[in-house]
Order: sequence, then C-alpha cells, then structure tokens
Amino acid sequence: MGFRRLVPVIPVIVIGMWQVGAAQSPTYGVGRTPTAEELRAWDISIGPTGKELPPGHGTAKEGAPLFMQKGCAGCHGRTGSMAQAPTLIKSDGTTKSAFSCLSPCVNDSNVIALHAPYATVVWDYINRAMPLGKEQTLKADEVYALAAFLLFKNGVIKEDDVMDAQSLPKVQMPNRNGAALPPEAWKHGAPRLAGYP
Repeated sequence: MGFRRLVPVIPVIVIGMWQVGAAQSPTYGVGRTPTAEELRAWDISIGPTGKELPPGHGTAKEGAPLFMQKGCAGCHGRTGSMAQAPTLIKSDGTTKSAFSCLSPCVNDSNVIALHAPYATVVWDYINRAMPLGKEQTLKADEVYALAAFLLFKNGVIKEDDVMDAQSLPKVQMPNRNGAALPPEAWKHGAPRLAGYP
C-alpha cells in the first residue's frame, strides 16, 4: 500500500489516537471526586414530607421582627407586597402596586404561602435563596420563624402555632390538592421537574 493511499486515512488514525489518549490522560491535579460529607452539605433540598428538615422551631411572632431585621421588607415591602420583589403576603386588595410584576410574576394570585402545595416549599425557598446576596446565612430557627410569619399573614396557620420539623410538613396548604405531583412521586436527591416545587 503506497503512501498516497494512506494520506486520506491519516486524519482518521490521528483522531482515533487522540481519543484513546484523551480518555487515558492524567488529570494534572485539576478537580477531584467530592467526599460523601461534601455531597451531603450541598444537598439542601427539602422534600414535601420534610424528613430532611433540621432541628429548630419558630412562630409568626418571632418571624415578624425578623422580616424587618433580615431585610425582607427592603425588597418585598413592609407589608410583604406592593414592592419591586415578588409578593409574599397577599395585599388587602384596595391598592394597586406602583411596580411592575417581575418575571416570573408573583402577585396576589400566586403568593408562595398560598400557591405552594406544601409548607416545606416555603421553608426550602427561604433557606436556600434568602436574603438576596446573603443566601443560606439564616439559622434554622430564623427560617422556621419567617416561614411561620408568612403562613400566618396569609391565613394558613395561627399566630402562635410553632413550626418545626414535625409540624411544618403537616400544615394543610390551600393548594395541597392542586399540586401536580403527590409527595410520593418525589424522592429525596432526585431532580425536580421544571415548574414543580
């Protein structure tokens, strides 16, 4: 077989050798497999049953001052509505917000404390995403208290109800029967479908 016949085959041979070499190349000290403890620390999802909730507790009375102290009112408004950030507490309906609704639009018709099918969704969101710019800095007791405050202000629980790992999952949310996925359809550690809590 002459050299001229090999010329068209050379690129295929080179690419094949490169793929074999790349698959067997060293990592050069870049990256490593995370430890089981690191994976557990990153897995902060709270499912509908609440089995992943940490110890702690809080009431709406404890959550009211935290709403101001932790900056919630700065974005969501002193009343939890009529501000630039999404509505957290259903407004009285007599006034109209001067701000346009941010996308995705969260207003009186879909406030998280009324629209979420499980109270654990409220806890999970506050814990993972608030306060903006200081995410995951709230203590568990503070998250329970803020969740209790929002649930109380939206008429879901009583002001003196104590929210903790046992009581929060038992809260009967107004949209519990409107949920697209029942709790048994979601398994801890499994990815959630887009559009579902």
